[in-house]
Order: sequence, then C-alpha cells, then structure tokens
Amino acid sequence: MIRHLINLLLWVLPVSRWFGLRRALLRLAGIGVGRNVRVCGRGWIYGRGVLDLGDDSWVSPGVVFYTHVDAGIRIGTGCDIGPEASFVTGSHAIGEAVRRAGVGVAMPIVVGDGTWIGARVAVLGGTVVGPGSIVGAGALVRSDVPAGVLSAGVPARTIRPL
Repeated sequence: MIRHLINLLLWVLPVSRWFGLRRALLRLAGIGVGRNVRVCGRGWIYGRGVLDLGDDSWVSPGVVFYTHVDAGIRIGTGCDIGPEASFVTGSHAIGEAVRRAGVGVAMPIVVGDGTWIGARVAVLGGTVVGPGSIVGAGALVRSDVPAGVLSAGVPARTIRPL
C-alpha cells in the first residue's frame, strides 16, 4: 500500500525536479536508492519486490518497474534508462489450450554498471544486460546482452561491440 501512495506523490511532483525528495520517498517505499540517483516522474513501480537503483543512475520519465517478491530488479551504478522503458519480472508458463497463460513465474533482471537502456525498451525477467552495453530504443530484451555491446531489435540482438 505504501508504494501506491509514494507512486501518487511522485506523480504530482514536477517531472524532472526535486530529486532529493524523490530519493527519500522511494527509500520510504522500500526501494534501494543509491547516491545521486535521479528518478524522473510519470513512471510507476508495481508490486512489492526488490528494486535497487545504483549510484549515479538516471531514470527518465515514464519508466515502469513491475517487481515481484520472488524476483528482484537491480540497476547498476552509472546507468541511464530512457523514457518509457519497462522492466517486467513476471510471466507465465505455457498453459493448456483452454488457457494458454499458465502458472505464473517470476525471474530477476540485472542491468550492469554503466549501461544505457534506450527509450521504450522492454526488459523481460530472467535477463542480464552486461556492463557497459547499450540497448537501442524500442528493443525487446528477452535473453542476456553481453558486456560492452550495442544491442537492438525485436528481439534484441548484438549489433556490434563497443
């Protein structure tokens, strides 16, 4: 319940101002917030799972985190996350024909230090984005991204080393 109240408070603040107050409110909601993290507004944090934001990271407007108590989300140090990116830890096993979305599952997400996640990227549970990588705008990350590469596309694939 506290996260919903904090989400509402964060929603009414100016989109890219009052970062100190934002950090304090996020910590109150049980979010791990490193030093000098800047979280812009108009995003949302769903669920009661673990979310850790590393030192000196930037979270652009409209970023959504779908947390789950069984699977955390860790954003490394010095990361930049573009507008409207989403991080989704939960999914479903394939069910029977009468209902294809079977039993719910949740898997963690790890984003390595120094990573740049572009605008409207979707990162799915069970993935690791290696340190120093770039994920291009609009990509769908459904498998691990190696360290130090440019990755893009649906699904995301390595374009070239950096």
